Amino acid sequence: MPTGVSFPRWLVRLVCGLVLAVVLHGSGGVVLAQAIETEPVFLDGLFLFDVPAAGDLTAAERALAIETNLNPLIERAEPVDVQAELRNVEGSDGATLSSNPVILAGDRYIMTVTNADVQVGEADTLQAQADQWVNAIATALSQARSDRQSGFWVQALTKTLTALAAALALHWLAGWLWHRWLWAVLNRFAFSPIDPDDPEHESTGLNLLFRISLFLVRCAIGFAALAYVANLFPLTRRISYRVTQSLREGLFDRSLLLGDRSYSLLGLMMLLAVLLAVVIVASALTNVMRSRVLRATGISIAAQEAIAVLSKYTLILLGTVVILQLWGIDLSSIALIASGLGIGVGLGLQGLVKDFVSGLVLVFERPVQVGDFVDFGDVSGTVTRIGSRSTAIRTLDHVSIIVPNSRFLESEVINWSHDNPVSRIRLPVGVSYSTDPQQVKVALLDACKKNQEILSAPAPQVFFLGFGDSALNFELLVWIAQPNRQFVIKSDLYFAIEASLHYHGIEVPFPQRDLHIRSGHLPIDLSPEVQQLLQQLRNASDQS
Repeated sequence: MPTGVSFPRWLVRLVCGLVLAVVLHGSGGVVLAQAIETEPVFLDGLFLFDVPAAGDLTAAERALAIETNLNPLIERAEPVDVQAELRNVEGSDGATLSSNPVILAGDRYIMTVTNADVQVGEADTLQAQADQWVNAIATALSQARSDRQSGFWVQALTKTLTALAAALALHWLAGWLWHRWLWAVLNRFAFSPIDPDDPEHESTGLNLLFRISLFLVRCAIGFAALAYVANLFPLTRRISYRVTQSLREGLFDRSLLLGDRSYSLLGLMMLLAVLLAVVIVASALTNVMRSRVLRATGISIAAQEAIAVLSKYTLILLGTVVILQLWGIDLSSIALIASGLGIGVGLGLQGLVKDFVSGLVLVFERPVQVGDFVDFGDVSGTVTRIGSRSTAIRTLDHVSIIVPNSRFLESEVINWSHDNPVSRIRLPVGVSYSTDPQQVKVALLDACKKNQEILSAPAPQVFFLGFGDSALNFELLVWIAQPNRQFVIKSDLYFAIEASLHYHGIEVPFPQRDLHIRSGHLPIDLSPEVQQLLQQLRNASDQS
């Protein structure tokens, strides 16, 4: 470990988050100039430049005319000389009004450069703009002729396979680096070691950051490989340009209005990333508060969990407000949007909202707390976590059952640990009718003395419940301090009761039933012939 001045991790992370928010806020202040309507010009799928409308032609009509003038030049075997010449525009009186450069390819007219073209191309003069476009046309014509040579398809397919193989290698390398290097870095920002393969780990924010960043990097690798392959073939170059341009405009154009300011989609995505970082930092601070501060106070685990949950939500709320203010988003506009979405949230997300509100009720009212042993329907287990939407119950089989918070307030819950964990369990016992009840009481109380988990105060009790069908019914009542071990204690007690009853010679009967057969007449109508035959048989038996 290098020596030197070290700062607390939470302070370093807080400073980094504020610096990132300020930088992003500064970058969000840049306003892109609204460009005039333009149309791209292509030559054999290669993008040349954008042109605006000119004269009576719209931008699309002008771009189509330029492409129509350029396409026949591709088939020429000899190189074509592309140049720009000045042509004067004369008025009706013969006076020279202006001079505009005209781009020619050999003896073929291509286009006239106008002042609107200078605004789009951002050149200093008309001639400079014309020279730029002349170079672009000449380069595209040269590449288009080379694409029609005999070895082009073999080279293109070779480059395609190479690009795909490189993309697959980078895809694997990104996963390896993320698991071997980035996860080690994230562990340094965590207050306890974390495992990316553990779905139940408490550092869900870091897990989410890890997975989202890896997914975005792999998507960027795949998109770059597809764009490179698409630019290799004339048939797909135009599609590649259109898709790339649409993505660029969708990400960088400030077309989303919040209040009186406009934002780009990329800016909002960066804002969401910063808000996610706020959630991660709040979770980390809550974890260190739970593990180092609250645990040292000696208060109950349920109180620690309640304080940690409230602190986490408070930090997230305050951090979100600060970030939105630094970003320049008017909170009144957010309030208007939230009020507009309130109806949709109430109708479409009422289940989630109900679970969230129920979670707050559980935290404040605390009818069920972390560490309590509960019976919920057919489920018996210990509450391990009370989240914003659901509660986790760990059963005796060490199976986690996730229950929505609202069900704890809508259904009956048996909480064995509420207020006081000391509880009483009942064990029914049946003995033979020939047994002395006082001897049964002694035997049952002797069985309790051998179990150390049974409390001596209050003392165990034996109740004589009454007379059953085949046994005298008793009930043994004992007090325990660990309700989560009641099934183990019951099993141990039954073993001890069986041994004690056997020692005292007390019999445990099994159910018995007595069967009585009574004579009578069968309600069956017989024919006279049958009755006569039966009477003869009866007389014969009486004589014998």
